[in-house]
Order: sequence, then structure tokens, then C-alpha cells
Amino acid sequence: MLGLRPLQETREHTHSFYAATAHTQTAFPELTDDLSADVVVVGGGFSGVNTALELAERGVDVALVEANRIGWGASGRNGGQVIGGIGHTPERFRRSIGDAGVKAIYAMGIEARDIIRERVARYGIACDLKWGYCDVALKPRHLRAFSEWRDFEKKIGNPHPYTLLDSQELKSYVNSERYLGGLHNTANGHLHPLNLCIGEANALAGLGAKVFEQSRVTAIEPGETTLVRTGQGSIRTKTLVLAGNAYMGGLAPKLSRQIMPSASSVVATEPLPAALATEILPGDVAVCDPRTALDYFRLSSDRRLLFGGLSNYTGMEPKNLVGVMREKMCRVFPQMQTVKIEHAWSGWIGIGINRMPQLGQLLDNVFYIQAFSGHGVAPTHMMAKITAEKIMGQSQRHDTMAKIPHWSFPGGPTLGRPLLAIGMAYYKALDLF
Repeated sequence: MLGLRPLQETREHTHSFYAATAHTQTAFPELTDDLSADVVVVGGGFSGVNTALELAERGVDVALVEANRIGWGASGRNGGQVIGGIGHTPERFRRSIGDAGVKAIYAMGIEARDIIRERVARYGIACDLKWGYCDVALKPRHLRAFSEWRDFEKKIGNPHPYTLLDSQELKSYVNSERYLGGLHNTANGHLHPLNLCIGEANALAGLGAKVFEQSRVTAIEPGETTLVRTGQGSIRTKTLVLAGNAYMGGLAPKLSRQIMPSASSVVATEPLPAALATEILPGDVAVCDPRTALDYFRLSSDRRLLFGGLSNYTGMEPKNLVGVMREKMCRVFPQMQTVKIEHAWSGWIGIGINRMPQLGQLLDNVFYIQAFSGHGVAPTHMMAKITAEKIMGQSQRHDTMAKIPHWSFPGGPTLGRPLLAIGMAYYKALDLF
């Protein structure tokens, strides 16, 4: 078994490659006064920042409150992969949302990536956005599934082609002997997530919104107007949006019971020689395999290999994180054995039982967004958009997502983690066949 340790967290960013290479360091003020705003958003990740930004673009008086730094959680420390789709197999919920709801969710999954494309262009956000993606097959059944997936993307109207690759064709994108083939597309891509989140927060502030960091919410007093208290100040608001995801803690117990923080880890190598970078990833694509405990990797703009995985439900990371991740990385690219790893970090992703994003209303004037299950860079932007639409009176798309049923984890965090671990072990076993 892996030796594990709790994640070491501070109020500043984790020691990630992204934090070390962020274009700017945020320095938004701490909330120390008693203020008011039409809408208050709690949480400075993609969901919160983009809900606030969507509202500010519509002229709403909005304030954003973050406990630590903008992009401090999963939004600023993930693998940087921009993947379309909203959750997993919305057909499961046809009885709740109807055929039109299923169709709408697939359309939102396509639109999600376009929101990022447009936002980066509109605000001139330098976040190393590149398009190109390969899902890679470890077994023949993966290739059969990829073939069905290609046909399905065409059926639902995705304008980007998906191309099935055999083992030799794949090598022009991902040059590894580990894979039998793959599925390439230009609909998905990769970027520097912290630079994106900071850029969006700066755009939000530029529109006149109030943005506060180092301002942990300590209490929420609901009513016709809601009072949001922090350690040093407060904001009274007509509408509240909770977007803390896996880091909400006990602020909203009902939400916390519906989400399980799961740890995932990433390492970044030293900058690779140009020849080696081209040798291993000639297509400069983001890559992911289909397993339950998957590997995902890509090149940064300065030619580092960023390699992630090790998803688990303990909420902890391996004590020998670098050694464990190097072993995984070298199974894919043996030539990386002597390459130095300069950054290694972990963080929590919010897992829901049904692997669909959770959004809705706790009260008439209290909204929430959470549970992207490790697939959130693009879907967070889409869920933020439809939450803003709902607040502005356009309900249809938000109401479709809100009709999806969600459940609390049995036994809470104490018993829920072992039960999830058993479930993950089952699906890992299936990966062997």
C-alpha cells in the first residue's frame, strides 16, 4: 500500500508549477467593512469567478468573496485539460429531464469550451490556450468504445471531427509504446488554469465588481436579504451563490453531504530539450486514458511534461509523491527516467455520487454550484453561465440541470470514504479486463 499523508495547505497557493509561473499575483483586499451588493458569490474558483463575471457583464452589482486566493483550489491546480461534455451519460436522467433535457445537456457540453475560447479572446487572457486532445487506448475494448464515441459526437452535432487512430497513427501525436491507438479531436485542448482564473478575476474587477481575498465566510444568515459574515466584515445581499465546491467545509451542511473531496496529484518536470518534447508528444496534445484511476498528461508552454493521476478518496496524497508519479510517467515514456521533477502538488476535487454537476437552490435567493468530479475546467464555465441566466430570469437551462436528482453520501465523510474506496477498487478491477 502507498504511504499517505494529509495535504499540506496554507492560505497562499500550493507549491505548484502554476503558482510558480503565474503572470500576476493577486492582491485583492480582505473584506473588513460592512457592505451590500445585489449578488454575492462565495468561492474564487472557476464556478464562482465566472458566475460573478457573467453577472457583471450584464450590469449587476456583484461581490466575490474568496477564503484564500483566486484559483486557490482545484481551479488553479488541476491538469489544465479543457474537455467538453457535462458530467456522464445524461440519458440516465431522462425520466427527470425528458428528451429535450438530455439534448440540452449535450449542447451545453459543446458550448462549454466555446465560452473559454471567447472569454480568453475578449479579455486578452494569456493562459497558453491550445487546442488538440487524444484519448488513448490500453485495451481493444477501449478502441471499440472510441469508435462509438466518434460516431456519437457527430450525431449530437459537434462541429469538430473526432478521428480514430491506430497505434502507428497515434504516434504522430503521442509517441508511446503503451497504447494500442487513440481518438484525436481539436474540440478539446489545454491551458494554464491559474492564469485563466486570475485573468477572469481581473476582468471581473475591471467591470467594477468587488473582489475580496483572504476573507473566509464564517456564517450565513438567510432571509429576505442574506447576511454573509467573514472574520472581519460582512456583506448583505439579495442573492447568494455558493461555489466553494470541495472546499465548502461545513458552511452549508446539505451541500457538504452531497460531495466527497477526492485527492488528485500532478507533477511537472524541468523544461525538456526541444527534441525530447517533440519525441514524446509530437502533436502537443493533452492526453488521457479511460481507466478509473487514469493518467493524464500534456506539455506546458515551456516544454515541461505535466503528468497527473492518483485519484483517491482518502483525501490524502502519497508520502513519496515524486517517486510514485515518476514510476507512472516512465511506464508511458521510459526516456523520462532521469529527467528532473521540479514541482509536485495535490488538491481536492469534488465528487458526486452520480458524476453530474450539482446546481440548484437551497432557498429562493441562495444558489449553489459544485461536484464536477475531476472534469471541471470547461463545465464550470457553462454552469456559471446558466446560473447567471437563472438569476437574470432565464430559467430553462438551469432548471434542466437542477432537476437531476443527487444523493448524500451514506455515512458522511467517516463511512463514505471507505465505501467509495470499495467502489473504486471494483472499477479498478474491471480495468484489468
